[in-house]
Amino acid sequence: MRTTMTTLALMFAACTLPAYAEVQTFKIDNTHSFANWSLRHIVAITSGTFHDVQGNISLNTADIAKSNVEATISVYSLNSSHIKRDVHVLTDEYLDARNYPDMKFVSTRVVPATPEKGKLTGNLTLHGVVKPVTLDYEILGLGKDPWGGSRIGLKATTQLKRSDFGINKHVPNGPVGNEVDITLLIEGIRIGADGQPWSAVQTTPKAISFPAPVEVAPAPVALPTSPVQPAVTPAPAPAPAEQPKESAKDQLKKQLLKGLFN
Repeated sequence: MRTTMTTLALMFAACTLPAYAEVQTFKIDNTHSFANWSLRHIVAITSGTFHDVQGNISLNTADIAKSNVEATISVYSLNSSHIKRDVHVLTDEYLDARNYPDMKFVSTRVVPATPEKGKLTGNLTLHGVVKPVTLDYEILGLGKDPWGGSRIGLKATTQLKRSDFGINKHVPNGPVGNEVDITLLIEGIRIGADGQPWSAVQTTPKAISFPAPVEVAPAPVALPTSPVQPAVTPAPAPAPAEQPKESAKDQLKKQLLKGLFN
């Protein structure tokens, strides 16, 4: 995110940030982040989400204008609570997930209105088309988590015309609306230079005296004799279970989508 708002930096410094300026990197937590959407259907509104949101937020606490956001959303993580509809939307009539499995947002500018809210502009790549979009953003919070780390919470909203991205089914007259309302709910986990979660707990190196004290070996102790027990071959340890890369529901969507073209 980019903005020239020193007030926001001062507010952060007074609350939860260190007394000096620094660039903090947050990895989007895709277990607590969502790209929600809604659009008209005949006389009502249908809504859903994309639950696989990944990326990074680079926050400059001295000059928010030098911050930036990059996010990638898996199109296959679409969920409208109706799997047949999801599969239909993933076909080439709408999102064409086989050819465009991801959408991506890269920020270019932020214009604040208050210390917490403003306008976020960036380039959105969707359905093979790149278009600039502007979102209304809100910084929901920034501070420590219960595990000694640090997190940031963001909310951003906008409205897109799907026809701007070449998704023209039922446009302009049809049962499915052209305007799509978007709400991004993002939670980021601060990471260190090593790419691992940052921790506020500072470890103190253990002092080692020199010369080291000489350890005295314990005197040998005779063990009582006992009948020799037959050797038992231990059972082999079970192989560690692989962590699934995709949910079963996402895999089913891909299989159903593939079946439509075979």
